[in-house]
Amino acid sequence: MGVNQWDAIVVGTGMSGGWAMRVLTEAGLKTLALDRGRMVEHGDYPTEHKQPWNMPWRDGRVHPDDRKDYPIQSRTYAFSEYARHWFIKDTDAPYAQDQPFDWIQPDVVGGKALIWGRQSYRWSPMDFEANQRDGHGVDWPIRYEDLEPWYDLVEQTIGVSGARDGIPQLPDGVFQKPMDMNAAEKAARDRIEATFPGRRVIIGRAAVLTEPLDGRAPCHYCGPCMRGCSTGSYYSTQSSALPAARATGNLTLLARKLVHSVTYAEGRATGVRVIDMETGAFEEHTARLVFLCASAPGTVRIMLNSKSPEFPGGIANSSSVLGHYLLNHHARVGAGGEMEGMEDRYWRGNRPNGIYVPRFRNLGGDRRPDYVRGFGMQGGASRSGWARGGSMRGTGAAFKAALRVPGGWRIGLQAYGEVLPYHENYMTLDDELTDKWGMPAVRFHVGRFDNELAMRKDMAATAAEMLEASGARNVTTYNNAEIAPGNTNHEMGGARMGRDPRTSVLNGWNQCHDVPNLFVTDGACMTSSACQNPSLTYMALTARAANYAIDQLKTGTL
Repeated sequence: MGVNQWDAIVVGTGMSGGWAMRVLTEAGLKTLALDRGRMVEHGDYPTEHKQPWNMPWRDGRVHPDDRKDYPIQSRTYAFSEYARHWFIKDTDAPYAQDQPFDWIQPDVVGGKALIWGRQSYRWSPMDFEANQRDGHGVDWPIRYEDLEPWYDLVEQTIGVSGARDGIPQLPDGVFQKPMDMNAAEKAARDRIEATFPGRRVIIGRAAVLTEPLDGRAPCHYCGPCMRGCSTGSYYSTQSSALPAARATGNLTLLARKLVHSVTYAEGRATGVRVIDMETGAFEEHTARLVFLCASAPGTVRIMLNSKSPEFPGGIANSSSVLGHYLLNHHARVGAGGEMEGMEDRYWRGNRPNGIYVPRFRNLGGDRRPDYVRGFGMQGGASRSGWARGGSMRGTGAAFKAALRVPGGWRIGLQAYGEVLPYHENYMTLDDELTDKWGMPAVRFHVGRFDNELAMRKDMAATAAEMLEASGARNVTTYNNAEIAPGNTNHEMGGARMGRDPRTSVLNGWNQCHDVPNLFVTDGACMTSSACQNPSLTYMALTARAANYAIDQLKTGTL
């Protein structure tokens, strides 16, 4: 087992890991980035522009064989025969569930940054103060003002398109020009805002370029984003962070390396122990800094498996909260309906973005007695095309001619709700189950509680009332409460930040209270979940923590 020495080690190369390796290498640190997934270079997107007739199942979302190898991965919206090659086989990486939890795991360098929905929203001051205000969870050790300049940096670097809407609970950022709503969305917006003065309908804020940036082209609205983007029009590790880190000459990136544990001695993380996934051999790498960015469950798994006489329950776990307070968002609830008129209106291309309704519940005078916190909504309007013929009756020339004309407009809203921090939502290592490479598997115990269940009822009813106010007809609601937690792909918590080492794992710099040169900057660090998509916040936290770690090295504190 060889030992290799570095200035810094970054575990994971997705949303957080990409930023960590970029900042650390640009500061001159010789950095090793490790990822369990296979290498994917920018442009290595084999199905990017393949047409349905070029695919074995003609655009079938889930191949019957996928149910065998990908029973969990195939449940996510991003999985299809076009994107199957991005995901891990569940049969290779099993995990246990005391209660259902969908852990969606890409199996490629870049991770979820290749397949994310690209919605990019800042948290607001109230989101960082929510735990302190209503007593759920522990107080965040930072405030919005601490993160604001790092939001600026991230938005400028990745490119976020959006409008400056002046909404206090959804702070404006550094945006490229916004995408445009279509005619039906504009009509719905005007009617909803006139009916409900406290509610706003805006174009989504997305990490998709509308203007050139650092050699990346503006989006040309081709549509198949989940397959990869060879023009770099949406932000990914491959399109932005990896080229920048490589350009420094300070990066070494190793794929197909499964980090088994963090090594520890004399109060410090000394490096990581790694399984080569091709040979099964163990390796050790040492470093002055270690950044864990392997996804919330992935990072917590590594930490729980990093046992020593000082930390028999996992590294940096003197508080015994490591693995607890897992968070996610709950969704798959909303409404849809038909919009009449505007038969002479259509839209240009396949806009990779939708409309957004920022949170309005439990703000100001809009209060609910049955739950705390709130939700936002994502949605959009569109007209059906010729493919609607597959679900219609008819044959012959007249039937086919009718399909040359676009169908009617439909509009929908899906809500994304905040989940409170519960000690009862946790993960451990399974004593008997291992993955293909012999590493202990995860066991999840994650449920939904009364606050979320009450919120879901309101989410569906509110989506319907807003669509009815928009002029939609035949509005129907859905509330797929049976969908397992985790399915939104927004896993958070498990190694939360906090002010008190007795009740949290990390301090306000994403630094382990117990192990000062060990940093956690992915979703595991989150102290609460808010209701906004979290990736922008992960990246801002990572940029802030990495710059802090660099300063600490320079002063000799670390």
